[in-house]
Amino acid sequence: MNQTKPTHLSDKQIAALYNVHPKTPWRWAREGTFPKPVKLTTGCTRWRVADLEAWEAEREGGAHA
Repeated sequence: MNQTKPTHLSDKQIAALYNVHPKTPWRWAREGTFPKPVKLTTGCTRWRVADLEAWEAEREGGAHA
């Protein structure tokens, strides 16, 4: 079976990934320290995986400075 990598994640998926509360990504985004989510449809807002990967790379780069 061919499984494709997801392109978007929900707040609950991000919470599980980073071991934080589901409201934390929303707070981080409001504070400007985390990528902004995109509204896909009414009631469906997600974060782009590519944006999260870029955010992680930026944080890792800053940790070594």
